[in-house]
Amino acid sequence: MTVPRSFNNPLFFIALGLFGVYTIEFGVVGILPVIMEHYQVTASMAGTLVGIFALVIAVLGPFMVLLLSQYNRKKILMISLFIFTASSLLSAYAPSFSILLALRIIPAMFHPVYFSLAFVAAKSLYPENKATQVAAKAFVGTSMGMVLGVPITAYIAVQFSMEAAFLFCAIVNGIAGLGIALMLPEKEQAESMSFRKQLGIFRKVPLWINIGASTFIFAAMFSVYSYSAEYLSQAFGLGGEVISILLVVFGIGGVAGNLLAGNLISRNKLKTTFLHPLALGIAYFLLMWDISSMLLIVVIMIYWGAAHTSGLIVTQIWLTDEAPEAPEFATALYISFINLGVTIGSVTGGWFLSMFGIHGTLWSGFCYLVAALVCIGLRIHLVRREYREKTVKPVHPTVR
Repeated sequence: MTVPRSFNNPLFFIALGLFGVYTIEFGVVGILPVIMEHYQVTASMAGTLVGIFALVIAVLGPFMVLLLSQYNRKKILMISLFIFTASSLLSAYAPSFSILLALRIIPAMFHPVYFSLAFVAAKSLYPENKATQVAAKAFVGTSMGMVLGVPITAYIAVQFSMEAAFLFCAIVNGIAGLGIALMLPEKEQAESMSFRKQLGIFRKVPLWINIGASTFIFAAMFSVYSYSAEYLSQAFGLGGEVISILLVVFGIGGVAGNLLAGNLISRNKLKTTFLHPLALGIAYFLLMWDISSMLLIVVIMIYWGAAHTSGLIVTQIWLTDEAPEAPEFATALYISFINLGVTIGSVTGGWFLSMFGIHGTLWSGFCYLVAALVCIGLRIHLVRREYREKTVKPVHPTVR
């Protein structure tokens, strides 16, 4: 029996781990109704399972990475994945909701650790000129976890049970951990930076501009995506089964868009980053129309999925490339601030919805896209000014 080539590639297991951790974070959304019934809790209480995860990432993520990035990368990746596995197993049989909530804290602490080290490990497997394409391939796991984790866990919970959905997460992360243990080569660990040197990247003004752009882009993305099911229901009058299929179509478009964006950003980072908010804005514009054709809705969902999910690779490269001297810590900052963007976007999207109706979520997204474009435009201006200062030679008076 021939083993598939992908199973011999450590990048496959790195991406599988990214799929697993994002399924842990967002997959619980798909089984909230089952959790509410199982533990007899309200929707707002069940929703804290998502909120507590994002909050822990935003607050503790950078410090966890700062602490653990000095240790052997392969071992930390394995430990993180086995922690995800254990927490999912325990969650499947949690005797009370409070214990289930507590079991979300530890994997949330290791989420940014795995994410940060996974991309550094993936890039180390290939030549530097292929780093962006490799990151895009690894990001397939992230995008699939974010957009397909919800329908997959929901389907498993409906067809089998809540316990089966958590066991699915455990199996995925367990396989990823074993694959990394067997396939990821032991590379010589780069010389660890002191905490002071890593924290020194906070002094870089361009980094803060990039952080702002990334946060605003994610706020725009989740102003709309957080209410996607409700939007499809109210705006297009679709039923639950059709919506679940369209969300899968959205995910397929997302995977394709992520790979395309990775290719484009490797060619021209500034132009691709500037065009991304515009592409996402076009998706929101298309969603505003009163459409009855299912074929056209499917096309829009594919395009929206591509524009939405490509924000992952675009913002990650945009932000972390500003601090190449501390890649793990920069990636941890990225994770923290995009989770902040998710929180801000979902809250303001809900506020716009209540104030202006279902199309209000789109207007919330437009506002954040404008803010992101301002940040990106400012960064491009600084890049061009730096280039002019380096290339223009000072004119000295002629000595007679």
